[in-house]
Amino acid sequence: MKRPASLDAQRQTPIKCLIVDDIEENLVALQALLEREGLLILKARSGAQALELLLAHGDIALALLDVQMPEMNGFELAELIRGRERTRHIPLIFITAGAQNPGWQFKGYDAGAVDFLYKPIDPHILLSKVEVFFTLHRQKRALAHELAERTEALRINEMFMAVLGHDLRTPLTSVTLASGALARTCTDDKSKALAERILSSARRMDAMIEDLLDLTRIRQYGGLSLHPKPLDLGELCERLVDELHGHGDRQVVLSRTGTLTGSWDGDRLAQVLSNLLGNALRHGAADRPIALALDGSQGGEVRLEISNGGCIAADLLPVLFHPFRGGSGQGGRRDGLGLGLYIVQQIVSSHGGNIAVHSADERTCFTVHLPRQCPGTRLSGA
Repeated sequence: MKRPASLDAQRQTPIKCLIVDDIEENLVALQALLEREGLLILKARSGAQALELLLAHGDIALALLDVQMPEMNGFELAELIRGRERTRHIPLIFITAGAQNPGWQFKGYDAGAVDFLYKPIDPHILLSKVEVFFTLHRQKRALAHELAERTEALRINEMFMAVLGHDLRTPLTSVTLASGALARTCTDDKSKALAERILSSARRMDAMIEDLLDLTRIRQYGGLSLHPKPLDLGELCERLVDELHGHGDRQVVLSRTGTLTGSWDGDRLAQVLSNLLGNALRHGAADRPIALALDGSQGGEVRLEISNGGCIAADLLPVLFHPFRGGSGQGGRRDGLGLGLYIVQQIVSSHGGNIAVHSADERTCFTVHLPRQCPGTRLSGA
């Protein structure tokens, strides 16, 4: 991607104005009236010359067209200008020496004119009108420049996140392996607890890095790769629930109904379930079990429900699936980057499904609907 031009370079680029009249004296008079620093005046004595100038020059702020010209009059020229994608947005002002004719004015506005002036032209009126369009064009340039700068900054930030996330993986893997080895070999309880704490933190950091990399893939490359294949969702959920039972004392109650087979990306769905169950473990009421219900009674889809005690704050619900959303855990401590549920939603959407949340009466429930056949192989960009 080419870097956007600097503001100084943009200020040095002149505003372009096209004037078209078959009489040379009229062109000279208009040029003398309009000429100023920072304005490039393009002159044409016919419609054909005007079209050649429009092909050679882009970014024209305004065109002043004489109505009465031989071969191609101003109305015909305006129709050609409006008929081309590159020039259709150029504001047009018609100028004529003829008597005031309402029919001409109607035809001019119908051809796309923004104004219709009769000679002799009051210089103050003309200058006032053209300055409006020159100012609008400067503002349009400034907005386009700002958008280009912000887009470039976002691209650089996302590239930085991708590179940083990739480079952090190597030392983090060393920390994870070393702390795991220490936790297995330590004989005294204090050392073992410290090693397990380091291991737990390293795993949380790894999950955060993976979230950042997923966000970069979604925004920079148009999505995350999916690899759907035949899968039994019941078996996947049973395995994940067993893993959770080995890492805590909270109970997760799994219930299954109907046929739970389909074609999905098992790794990505495991990511969805781990995130939703992990949130329920961290934020749900400690004295109430977590329920994971699978319903495959419908022929075309499977429904998952993850529910727990406790409610999500009302002001957080509208932005719950937004990236980097606000919100904190108990005591004001943030538990992550706020990317987990955003990525969950993207994964579910990529499978052709949808996810919704309902939180009321001290109960929170996430409901996921998944068609049995994954329709695509990539996530749509966010």
